[in-house]
Amino acid sequence: MAKDKQETDKIRLDKWLWAARFFKTRNLAKEAIEGGKVHYNGVRTKPSKEPQVGDQLTIRQGWDERVIVIKALSDQRRGAPEAQLLYEETAESITKREAHAAERKSVYASQLSPDKRPTKKQRRDIRQFKDKMDH
Repeated sequence: MAKDKQETDKIRLDKWLWAARFFKTRNLAKEAIEGGKVHYNGVRTKPSKEPQVGDQLTIRQGWDERVIVIKALSDQRRGAPEAQLLYEETAESITKREAHAAERKSVYASQLSPDKRPTKKQRRDIRQFKDKMDH
């Protein structure tokens, strides 16, 4: 039993990220760390780094960047509600992420609405395309 306690005390960062459900596999977590997408206390790190409770991680995934504080250590992947107990995202990170998401949505929405009506040729092409799709 003492051995199990030591293993949870000495856990790898890639395994913790996997257990906290930031990545689907340990290999993806390892690649993200090696690629510089995960910063440990503001510095690039290695997958074998041993995280400690209270340390801060910056994780970049796609468009989002999260700043989280480690609340607990675990090397077992469980359900999402239990995984969320392992960390806490900072309030600043949440507001920043939501602002970026809103900005992306507004930019995307503006791209969908055309600036002007289609020309006569464009309308013919649209009608011709729709006719082909119906037959």
